[in-house]
Amino acid sequence: MTSREITITEEAIGRMAPGDARFGQVMTSLIRHLHDFVRDVQLTEQEWMAAIQFLTQTGKTCTDKRQEFILLSDTLGVSILVDAINNRLPEGATEQTVLGPYYWEGAPEMPMGSDIAKGTVGEPCFYSGRITDMNNRPIKGALLDIWSGDGEGNYDMQLGSNEMRARAKLVTGEDGRYWFRSIKPAYYPVPTDGPVGAMLRAMGRHPNRPGHVHFILSAPGHRTIVTHIFPSDSPFLDSDTVFGVKDTLIAAFTRHEPGIAPDGTRSDVPFHTCEYNFQLAPAQQASQQQRSA
Repeated sequence: MTSREITITEEAIGRMAPGDARFGQVMTSLIRHLHDFVRDVQLTEQEWMAAIQFLTQTGKTCTDKRQEFILLSDTLGVSILVDAINNRLPEGATEQTVLGPYYWEGAPEMPMGSDIAKGTVGEPCFYSGRITDMNNRPIKGALLDIWSGDGEGNYDMQLGSNEMRARAKLVTGEDGRYWFRSIKPAYYPVPTDGPVGAMLRAMGRHPNRPGHVHFILSAPGHRTIVTHIFPSDSPFLDSDTVFGVKDTLIAAFTRHEPGIAPDGTRSDVPFHTCEYNFQLAPAQQASQQQRSA
């Protein structure tokens, strides 16, 4: 190894004079780790150019409805690592997981008990539960921002429609309870027609996520969380391609034959029920937990 291969790292760091201390800390560490990586694998010029082309194509694949860089971060386990570092919640609080690339701001506000997936392909499912604080007291005015794919694993934005489906915002009342109708989520592959899909194939990995329903839960004075509910019978719970499964987020989905549904209506097809309770940490307590970790 030549001296230049060693001294270039300190030279690159030494040329910085950042005005922001945190930016300087991050960039110093990034340069050191990146240079160590290049030296460790003895990266060739062709491999480095391929990496640049990969990142260029990743950027070109991004649209207002598709974020290939988030998908890259998710499939490399970076998203869930950043989540773990930044969301050290107290024991008993509902755990966070990845946001995913299909969040769409502006979901419609609906009354509690609505069918949020009307016209969406899939087996009906009736969701219910409570949102409480760490002392098991109901939280009034908690906002649930909910979304999922359909029963075939497709999100609305993947189907080329500008109409939101299986998305809604609901607000809890005095008792902190929520209930709504949607579909039982199916497992699905992440998009594989872009550079991330090519990367997964080269790595010998499958692209599948287990079925799940997304939630962003927020309430005044409490920590906002991004989380999922996973059906306990879904495939790929032990090998989620974005590493997002946590045991506490797996729930039973009970199948029922056609008959009277929980909301009192009659279902002419089999349906499912899922009851899951969320527990939110106080905003201050969650912040203190992060600082002390």
